[in-house]
Amino acid sequence: MKFPDQLRVFITGAGSGLGRQLAVDLAKRHSARILLGDINQGTVDETAAMVRDQGGNAETIICDVTKPDDLKAAAGRMIELWDGTDLLVNNAGVSAAGTIGDFALEDWRWCMEINLWGVIHGCHYFAPAMRERGSGWILNVASNAAITSLPEMGPYNVSKAGVLSLSETLRSELGAHGVSVSVLCPTFFPSNLMDSFRSSHERQEKVARAMFRRASVTTADVSMAGIKGTEQGKFVIIPQTDGKLTWWLKRASPQRFYGLVTRKYGEKVVDRA
Repeated sequence: MKFPDQLRVFITGAGSGLGRQLAVDLAKRHSARILLGDINQGTVDETAAMVRDQGGNAETIICDVTKPDDLKAAAGRMIELWDGTDLLVNNAGVSAAGTIGDFALEDWRWCMEINLWGVIHGCHYFAPAMRERGSGWILNVASNAAITSLPEMGPYNVSKAGVLSLSETLRSELGAHGVSVSVLCPTFFPSNLMDSFRSSHERQEKVARAMFRRASVTTADVSMAGIKGTEQGKFVIIPQTDGKLTWWLKRASPQRFYGLVTRKYGEKVVDRA
């Protein structure tokens, strides 16, 4: 089922990074009508101008995904503007790393509230109308961390694995009513995630920054993979080759996969000791 022209879209975290790129690409490809949600009015206004430059129609709304009423208001605003939503993009997120027992519990809650509860809130308020209408698309932005669950990334892994599990549930639950659900699981790519990064040890931030710097796939590449995959009805969308390899290796032999991860991590721990 192809996206209609002048697609009606709501995007969270649309003020920068992947959210902004998705908005611009949807405007360019589909002359989309987009409600742009973000906590920062200045940056989301910049995105709105870029969307209009690409032939789209843009409106903005202040939206903190940790607040259910903000998502409820966004769903209502979509009805007021364009009589509903064709595509929901749950994109807002933060990044974190930490060892269990060292990463502060309040930081766990912060990560889970944005990355997981933010997606739950979006689906809660937008999915029922799509189900009743019998059409629509949901794109939930997770991460390859949801699949690999690498060491010292517990908070991020758990939050993104929750998004993947939620998407799996909705895929069949809503699919029976004609609504398509996709989940985007990229590895590292240029983004603004480090702006709000939290960790239990300084070295974890250094490693994360180095991984982002070495990324060869662009934000535009990830955006287009997400858009095309969602339009084609793909469920798990993995843009990068390394992400695809870990996905298939874990599916083929999870015990061997985690044996390899444990061994490699153990070698690094010994080196740091």
